[in-house]
Order: sequence, then structure tokens, then C-alpha cells
Amino acid sequence: MVEPESGPGWLPPLTLLAVTAVFGWTFVVIKDVLTEYPVLPYLGLRFGVALLVLALALHRWPTLVSWRVALPVGVVLALGYLFQTEGMVTIKPGIAGLLTGLFVVFTPLVDRLIFHTHLRIKTVLSVVAALCGTFLLTGAGRGFSVGDLLVVVSALAFAIQIVLLSRARQSPLELGLVQMLVCAVLFLCLGTTSGVPYPPVSGSVAFALLVTGVLASALAVLAQTWAQQKMSASRAGLLLAAEPALALAFAAVLTGERLDWLQLAGALVLMAAILGHEISFSNGSAPAL
Repeated sequence: MVEPESGPGWLPPLTLLAVTAVFGWTFVVIKDVLTEYPVLPYLGLRFGVALLVLALALHRWPTLVSWRVALPVGVVLALGYLFQTEGMVTIKPGIAGLLTGLFVVFTPLVDRLIFHTHLRIKTVLSVVAALCGTFLLTGAGRGFSVGDLLVVVSALAFAIQIVLLSRARQSPLELGLVQMLVCAVLFLCLGTTSGVPYPPVSGSVAFALLVTGVLASALAVLAQTWAQQKMSASRAGLLLAAEPALALAFAAVLTGERLDWLQLAGALVLMAAILGHEISFSNGSAPAL
């Protein structure tokens, strides 16, 4: 059964699509900033900015229960961003976006492993197809690199974060604030203790912090929470599943990134697996294992 939607019919999906587009855009923005700024200092500043904006928006600190629930989730989220950003140092933004999209098919597998939920047959088929697409996109052509592996691991971390939050009943905004705080503290501490210098913030770095810290981290939490409360989960999942395609589109338009025929075939198979998985969940017709 699909949950009823409320409020203006066009505004929630349009908001969520805008959030997804920002997520796709950030792959190009992050790739650019990493050419002049180290990973750990950048991540520390990004989530420090996000924490400040989100704290100002909420005007309160989370409850003790929210802290207890969100602290481990924040650690998992931080690991996801660390692996993803380190991986993006050596691979193209479009490919990074496609590999990050694996979180869509990883999520039900993680849910099965942690909480023993039913696993749909179509999910298994989607995972197999996604792995085949990943092989064509990376290993079959240029070789599966360390950067590819790091981004795939980050997708797994994002899937774990989604599964853990799916069982939380606290305020999504309070949970989001704690996660931003955990990420900011961890990255600032790691950046300081590792001896990596904090270079001066140039105009391009400041722009990247605006996009990734304010738009893609802080404001995206607020907008995504509001939009998903106004629409069905299945419809929201389909819109969020467009992130890999949008990342590739932004990379093609803004950086001229191109895929060869083998990589293009892999990208199409991977996107078909992601979208096919979300569609199968939206109609609810697939049997479970």
C-alpha cells in the first residue's frame, strides 16, 4: 500500500528533485576543490559549516535519546564521506556518482543482515545486475582502482546509515544535527592531529563549502525531511535514485567527462538496476526470501 500524500502535489517532489540535483552537482564541486585543498581539512570545514547552519535553524539542542541514537550513526556517516572523498581524489566525478548510487541496492542487503528483514527476489537480481554494471564501468575497461573500491565502501556505509536511521523514531532534524556534529568533530580532530595543513580558503574553496556545507548538507537535511513527510516513500525513493544519473550529467556538461562504449554500457546497466529496484519496491509485487 502506498502512503497518502498531502499538501501541494507538485512542491514536495520538486523540492526532493532539487535536493537530488544538488547531490549530483556536488560530485563535480568536490572533485574541483580536492585539486587545491586536502581531504581532511576540507571535510572538517564542510561539516563545521553544516553544523553551524543547522544549529541556527533548529534553535535547540537534541534530546538525550536523539544523541544516543544518532552518535553511532554519525560515525558511520563520517566513514562514508571519508571513503567517498578519498576515492574521488583519483577517479572521475561521474563514475564516483554512479558507484555511490550502489547504496540503493546495498540498503536492503544490510537491512537483511542486521535486522533479518525479508529480502525480495528482485533485490537479489538488482544487486547482481548492479555488480555487473560496476564491473563494466570500472574493471572491464581501465581496471578496478583503489579509488573505485573506496567509493563502493562509502556506498555500503551510507546504506548502513540509512538502515540504522530507519529504526529511529526521534526527530529527523535532531538526528541530522547530531550526525553533522559527529562528522565535524571527527574530521576537525583527524585533520588537526594528522598534521595536514589548512591552506588559506580561496574563492573557489569558499564556493565549494557553500555548495557542499550549506546546500548539500545543512539545507538538504531540512528540505529532504520536509519533502519526504509530504509524499510516499516509494515516490521519494525513485526521485533520490536519480542522483547517479544527475551526477554523470553534471560531470559531462561541466567537466566534459565522457565514457567509452563499455563504460556507457556499465552505467546503463547500473542505473537500470537502481531504478528497477526502486520500481519493484514501489509496486510491492515482488516475493520475499
